[in-house]
Amino acid sequence: MMKYIYLTLAFLCLICGSVGIVIPGLPTTPLLLAASFFFAKGSNRFHRWFLGTKLYHKHLESFVQHKTMKLRTKVYILMFSTCSMGLSIYLVKNLYVRIFIAAILAVQYFCFIFMIKTTPKQEILRVSQFKKKQREKITAY
Repeated sequence: MMKYIYLTLAFLCLICGSVGIVIPGLPTTPLLLAASFFFAKGSNRFHRWFLGTKLYHKHLESFVQHKTMKLRTKVYILMFSTCSMGLSIYLVKNLYVRIFIAAILAVQYFCFIFMIKTTPKQEILRVSQFKKKQREKITAY
């Protein structure tokens, strides 16, 4: 029974995380991390499938393996979240809600700057060269 609950939660998180790529206010990375967790608990087959998706490789792989993010990814996430939260601060009339949203934004910036390390440029080059060699091997067959 729990297996089906985990799989249901995994697919819900996957769908919401996928929508979060397009809608700036919806967090993509935490939802995809939750989907990965629930897939691992629910089914080895679905977990392997999720780890092989382009969505996982683009948004989570470097963070899960190395606990780092590319500078471009960090800036992209912060840019969209700042715009959406800034719009919320502008539209909301309640002062306490404005302060709360600003505090969340400040915590987010703190985490992205001081807690999540930025992938070194040498690592990015090394990984891209490795992926290029892998593609060459695949196309050679």
